[in-house]
Amino acid sequence: MGGNINNTVNTILNKNNSILNMNIKSGRINYDFHDNLNYQKKRGIPNTKMFFKPKKIEPNKENLSLNEDLAIITKMNQEFARSLDLKETLQTALELIINRIKAQAANIFLIDDKKQVFQCIASKYQSYLDEYEIPLTQGVMGKAILQKKCVRVGDVRKDVREIAEFYFDLDNKTNFTTYSVLCSPLIVANECIGVIHCLNKKSTDKLFQEGDRKLLETLSGPAALAIRNAKMAKELIDKNRMQKEIEIVGEIQKTLLSQNKDDKFPIAGINIPAKIVSGDFYNFSDLGNGKYGFGVADVSGKGIKSSLLMSKASSLYRCLSKTIFSPAALLDLLNKEICETTSRGMFVTMLIGIYDSNKKELLLSNAGHEPPLVFKKDGNFSNYTEAGPPLGIMSKIKYKESAINFSESSMYVFTDGITEIKDPNGEMLGAEGFQNYIKKFKDEPSNDRLKKIVEDIVKSGKIQKDDLTIVVVDGK
Repeated sequence: MGGNINNTVNTILNKNNSILNMNIKSGRINYDFHDNLNYQKKRGIPNTKMFFKPKKIEPNKENLSLNEDLAIITKMNQEFARSLDLKETLQTALELIINRIKAQAANIFLIDDKKQVFQCIASKYQSYLDEYEIPLTQGVMGKAILQKKCVRVGDVRKDVREIAEFYFDLDNKTNFTTYSVLCSPLIVANECIGVIHCLNKKSTDKLFQEGDRKLLETLSGPAALAIRNAKMAKELIDKNRMQKEIEIVGEIQKTLLSQNKDDKFPIAGINIPAKIVSGDFYNFSDLGNGKYGFGVADVSGKGIKSSLLMSKASSLYRCLSKTIFSPAALLDLLNKEICETTSRGMFVTMLIGIYDSNKKELLLSNAGHEPPLVFKKDGNFSNYTEAGPPLGIMSKIKYKESAINFSESSMYVFTDGITEIKDPNGEMLGAEGFQNYIKKFKDEPSNDRLKKIVEDIVKSGKIQKDDLTIVVVDGK
């Protein structure tokens, strides 16, 4: 305890001694200073402060230029952050760069990868460049992207013949006179997306200097990033708009499919698209007097093109089936129309039928569609295999129709998406596998039966890559 007190006391004393020593030294310095002044007065020695003023520090021009460049880069980033509109971003970039470089005109060319050309998408103070395309290998622009650095042509008229002729040709098309050029590549993540092209310095000789080249090279970095971001934003907006339009098409397609009725109605259907839009369709209706018409089709290919053809074929069928009660005659008319208007290589497989509940008979005609399965009361299956070519392949052809007895049976008309669906090992379901699902749910009402068949197929681990469509006709 005593030791701690002594240590504390010693610390305080040491501090006081230090302060005292500092005061003594300060007093000495103060005394020496005043003593020196008195000595000067006594001896008549002049005060040097009266004759020597402190030297004024001149601002460093290099630092001022650097600060100005940093300021404009900051401003560019701020301006770019305000908008993701590509046109606005491009015009902002050009205006800021022109003002800093003191160029007479400037434009931005972006690379079109498909055409392998530069396309002018923004220009300031140089006209008629909107539809002007330049091959990637030509002129200063081609040189800039090849070397991935800013290129300066001090005096176009004194440069190599190729460059001089290039700008002579460009000037004639744009009503402009080029004296000097700066061209900097727009590089993002080591990928060149285009170039910034500056023309003529706003000076007496109109020629750019090496400092201008370095400056444009510096400014093109943030400009390239902003343009890339704006471009990506535009692509995303376009993609979202297209996605929305596809969803609308999908909704319209659903209205073209017949809606299932109560369990007393002998026909029901189900369609599960692999994507938003479908290339399959089905339709059924009550024709009166105990007759019911139905059609099931599958359009070749996938995507929007197929869905548009599907919509056309479906609309034609809905219209024609109200007045034509022959499946073969219907296919003849549909084939003729599709052959005249469909793109080359596209076709439609289709099965059309009429069920007469009074005669216990099915009238069928097939245009290259999957053979339907008939499930009989005794538990056996049979196929209707007669078929002509798909619609849209041969214009001059007559389809045939056949009448088959149909009572106490169910006929399943389906598209190849059902039989060709695969498990994780790559094994297809096939017709036999589909038959097992039909047997499993044979006692369910038609609407529930189709839902449970498709749900069970999907839940079993099968991978859907095509549309799944089934129509069932129950014969009493």
